[in-house]
Amino acid sequence: MNEQVWWFVARSGGIVAWALITISVCWGLLLSTKAASKAAQPKQILDLHRFLGGLSVTFTAVHLAGLVADSYVEFGWLEILVPWASSWRPTAVAWGVVAFYLLVAVEATSLFMKRLPKPVWRHVHRTSLGLYVFATVHGLQAGTDTGNQWYQMAMLASINVVAFLTVIMILARRRQRTGGTARPAERTAQTSRPLSSVTS
Repeated sequence: MNEQVWWFVARSGGIVAWALITISVCWGLLLSTKAASKAAQPKQILDLHRFLGGLSVTFTAVHLAGLVADSYVEFGWLEILVPWASSWRPTAVAWGVVAFYLLVAVEATSLFMKRLPKPVWRHVHRTSLGLYVFATVHGLQAGTDTGNQWYQMAMLASINVVAFLTVIMILARRRQRTGGTARPAERTAQTSRPLSSVTS
């Protein structure tokens, strides 16, 4: 067996996990703007979102197990679970450690969503964007494939897509808020018209 097989497992697992996190975050942003509701039933949309999140956890576990099993760089459970415990690129690895905890928090609250207060679930779930940022920075700083042109293009494309969808989400929420405040005013105007016509 190739001595670096576990290093390849760790690298491939990390890249696939990052790609799944990216897709899951993008899908979540589409859900928040209700842009995907016309393409499928709400239950199917939510199930796909959960499926992507579950797969990202699975491949993150593959990534971590590959790092521990590999002998190319000495990683133990302490190094992959405690930020700055690693002597190899400690800050770059720390980004990944924090991303892992955010992923666990998001997925755990998703599983127990019905048992949690909605504000708690909502606040934790909003850290998904932070999870994407931490995972992306980890991939850019700690990844050994950063010199690969396809890797760079995938990173750049994902950053642009997530940024674009985030802006769309913010604009959609602002529109909903302004729309919600405008409706009572419109109702007041509509009810006041007959009164003004009577007095005139």
